[in-house]
Amino acid sequence: MILEMKVPSPGESITEVEIATWLVEDGDYVEKDQAIAEVDSDKATLELPAEASGTITLKAEEGDAVAVGAVVCHIDTAADKPEGGKVAKAEVKEETPKAETVASVSSQQESTYATGTASPAAKKILAEKGIEAASVSGTGKDGRVTKEDAIKAVPSMGTPTGGNRSTSRSKMSMLRRKVAERLVEAKNTTAMLTTFNEVDMSPIFALRSEYKETFKAKHGVSLGFMSFFTLAVVRALEMYPAVNSMIDGKEMLTYDFCDISIAVSGPKGLMVPVIRNAENLSFRGVESEVKRLALRARDGQITVDEMTGGTFTITNGGVFGSMLSTPIINPPQSGILGMHNIVERPVAVDGKVEIRPIMYVALSYDHRIIDGKESVGFLVAVKEALENPTEILMNNDVKKALEL
Repeated sequence: MILEMKVPSPGESITEVEIATWLVEDGDYVEKDQAIAEVDSDKATLELPAEASGTITLKAEEGDAVAVGAVVCHIDTAADKPEGGKVAKAEVKEETPKAETVASVSSQQESTYATGTASPAAKKILAEKGIEAASVSGTGKDGRVTKEDAIKAVPSMGTPTGGNRSTSRSKMSMLRRKVAERLVEAKNTTAMLTTFNEVDMSPIFALRSEYKETFKAKHGVSLGFMSFFTLAVVRALEMYPAVNSMIDGKEMLTYDFCDISIAVSGPKGLMVPVIRNAENLSFRGVESEVKRLALRARDGQITVDEMTGGTFTITNGGVFGSMLSTPIINPPQSGILGMHNIVERPVAVDGKVEIRPIMYVALSYDHRIIDGKESVGFLVAVKEALENPTEILMNNDVKKALEL
């Protein structure tokens, strides 16, 4: 029996995926539920498991964009598993001629009247580069210089040094292309503005130094910076609900809950899973959820549903050493908070210069629905909570807040 395997829907609104990598070869014997391919959607990379055991015949190639519901392979369920559990390999295909052979054939082609003649488009490009068409090796018919040849041509820059001047070209994954589209969309469709402030992290350093070992021993997770920032953001969102809003046509949609998106680095690039109802979480709850989502993103197990529906985003460029940046809004959200690295800086405290661990923070916001007063007030509220966490975030009871 031949089973047709079709692309399952990875999530609502996704109509096609891209075959990122085949994990098996044509003709292999596969077991039921074995991962046979990795597919990219515009939101995540997912594994495609075999629906039955048998010999597989691939019907799509790596890099192909296939519609949800389209057949990507056949599985012959009547095939017997090879003895010894060995995988049945595909038939050996005729070898592709080696590059040296192709090059030698090419070099033996005789010059014709068209050799070194540039097409109109190629001629214009070469003129802009100051390159003679006769100096370019043409790959077109009868040796003509094509537009592609002209684009690749490099003008002479003096005495050759013998250094490597090669380039490489690779196809962007569907996830990376979607990220690029969304970033450009955010820049082009929002009135984005960024406001900055600085936070003295001394109080948080002191709390972590005193309680982090006890916290980790009891809860199994570290007491990191994300819980402080997440809870400070939740408080500020409740004070300034416009920042927890988004534009829907001609209406402003404001949420009475805080679903906080957190930007994490995964094997396929940046991913933004969501902490649901962060307003109901404690320090332990936030840290546990951050760890869970980060591990799932790292292992490629994150789902589309886990990255959909956030109302505000926190991104931490500080882990990569960023001192200051202007984060780009994650549409359709209206605000994003950027954290940065913590550096000891001289600051004035009660008329004296002291060295304190300082973090610069940045809030990018959509000025169409968030005014300057609200944006600055929001960021100041975050700063106040971080610089006085015991009183503002812990209600003056540290052990109860940390559930110790």
